[in-house]
Order: sequence, then C-alpha cells, then structure tokens
Amino acid sequence: MKKGFFLSAALLFLAQFSWAEVTRYPLPNNSTFPIARAVEVPPETTLIYHSGQVPKPFNTKAERGSREYYGDTYTQAMSVFEKFEASFKDLGVGFKDAVKLTVFLVGDPAMDGKMDFKGFMKAYTQFFGTEEQPNLPARSAIQIAGLAGGPGMLVEIEMVLAKPNK
Repeated sequence: MKKGFFLSAALLFLAQFSWAEVTRYPLPNNSTFPIARAVEVPPETTLIYHSGQVPKPFNTKAERGSREYYGDTYTQAMSVFEKFEASFKDLGVGFKDAVKLTVFLVGDPAMDGKMDFKGFMKAYTQFFGTEEQPNLPARSAIQIAGLAGGPGMLVEIEMVLAKPNK
C-alpha cells in the first residue's frame, strides 16, 4: 500500500510540473501595441509550424483578381484568421497558442501601392490582445510585391504555435 501511495503521489507531483508556461515578454516602456517583444517556449512543448494562409474569395461574382473579388486588406485578413480558426480545431490549438506570426502584406493599389497596415491591424486585434484572448505573439509584418495566389490577394499569414505536451 505504501509503494502505491508514494508512486501515485510522485506521479501527481510530476504532473503538476510537466508543462512549463510559455513566457511572453511585453514591449518596453509600457507600450500597448498588441505584440510581444519576445516569446520563450519551454523544451517540453510541441511547436507547430502552420503554413501560410491566404484569403478566400469575398465575392466570386466579381472579376477574379480584382479588389472586389478578394476584398480589401481588412476583409482578407479576417478571411485568413477564420481559415486558421477552422484549421486549429483539427490541431487541438487556438489563437492563444500562437507564439510567432509572419504577415505578408501586398501594397494595395487603392493606397498608392502602400500596404494597408491599419486594415490588417483592425482584423488582427479581434483575435489577439482581447479580453477573451490576451496572449500576444511575436510578430513581423512585411510589405511584398505580390503573392503566389495571384493578383488581388493582399494578405498571407504564417504562424508558429506552441502546444503543451500533456
């Protein structure tokens, strides 16, 4: 009886410490910009490198490759985040597990070829840094000339997630 008790107690003790928390370092100077300065992932965590996602067509009746076909940057970013949300269900993770995002934004012809960072951020802040989901990833946002998906696509995002080993 004592052996079984001690073994159970030891396993219970170890189970409490089997997964260390991901550490998210805030930006300096009390910045409220919704990204982490850095994210530290403990060794007993599985990393998932999620391929980049591009938007679904917004209006399939519009001319393919047009702004109306895919929508503006905000619409496209929302589509990409919704695609991630659907994919996460199969992987057993959520936006709370995101530790790194790389965001590719195409210069928008409607904005003299500049990326619509404000439109992207409007979508991003609905998924990160909210009351329901306060975890912030490290993130880069890069303006590029175009995406492999073709004309009209303005947004691609790839993500790294940290899934606790239980």
